[in-house]
Amino acid sequence: MPRSKEIQKQMRKKVIEIYQSGKGYKAISKALGLPRTTVRAIIYKWRKHGTVENLPRSGRPTKTTPRARRQLIQEVTKDPTTTSKELQASLASVKVSVHDSTIRKRLGKNGLQMVSRRKPLLSKKNIKARLSFARKHLDDPQDFWENTLWTDETKIELFRRSVSHYVWRKSNTAFQKKIIIPTVKYGGGSVMVWCCFAASGPGRLAVINGTMNSAVYQKILKENVRPSVCDLKLKRTWVLQQDNDPKHTSKSTSEWLKKNKMKTLECPSQSPDLNPIEMLWHDLKKVVHARKPSNVAELQQFCKDEWAKIPPQCCNRLTASYGKRLIAVVAAKGGPTSY
Repeated sequence: MPRSKEIQKQMRKKVIEIYQSGKGYKAISKALGLPRTTVRAIIYKWRKHGTVENLPRSGRPTKTTPRARRQLIQEVTKDPTTTSKELQASLASVKVSVHDSTIRKRLGKNGLQMVSRRKPLLSKKNIKARLSFARKHLDDPQDFWENTLWTDETKIELFRRSVSHYVWRKSNTAFQKKIIIPTVKYGGGSVMVWCCFAASGPGRLAVINGTMNSAVYQKILKENVRPSVCDLKLKRTWVLQQDNDPKHTSKSTSEWLKKNKMKTLECPSQSPDLNPIEMLWHDLKKVVHARKPSNVAELQQFCKDEWAKIPPQCCNRLTASYGKRLIAVVAAKGGPTSY
């Protein structure tokens, strides 16, 4: 795929002379031994600008030919995990030498980015359960979702280890104090919290001490669910949403829920996109870490403070759009969605 040589000016003039004599692209191509696409391009330029001279161009001409660009797109479409270095080697094998950064820029201009989203691994069983859940509840009225108490647990670390940080720095300054990002082994501590919310706003937040098991989970439900239902003014037909965690579906928990007359909506496993509380977790962790807690006690208090500040309008928007989540799951045939 080497770059073709530029057609000489004299040859371009001959193309126009023959064209003006009334010959077509095919005849000109055959007479001069030029590809028809080249003939067409020369004539198009002459008709547009009235000359076959090389016109001024801004910047340095691209090293990648249209054919090379098509090959790049075909290769990444076939295998999205192909790296820019591998693409560079592929082009080098056909005598097209470009820097790997040039390849990334070229793909970027074609709407392709080397960014992958992290999503839970879905088995065939998970996919089937997700699709079944979405189809089952697709036609539920909005009133049903407005009277659902969404619940879940999450761990919030004192120091975030998984977040990437980027800084502008000069060469040989990588280890200056103001440049480095301090780290703490094992995250420096964390808290596990259980929270709930409904369309009318955030419910209670409970800090989980020790190991979370069925007994601890039932205690949390006993102390926080009904008070939250009362505070959020849910109707008598309210439903408790929970995922399929073993602690939530154990025999003792199921009996406890039945005894306390709590109707449940159990979402499929590996389906955080079907629980809108995940969006609140993201926002909560962001604002809590912005306050820079220095110890676990502060972390707990900041979690409680910031959870209580979540505006009811935010909660209402999440439940109002729940139907779109179900549609997305159906459209993906039970697979991952953008939520």
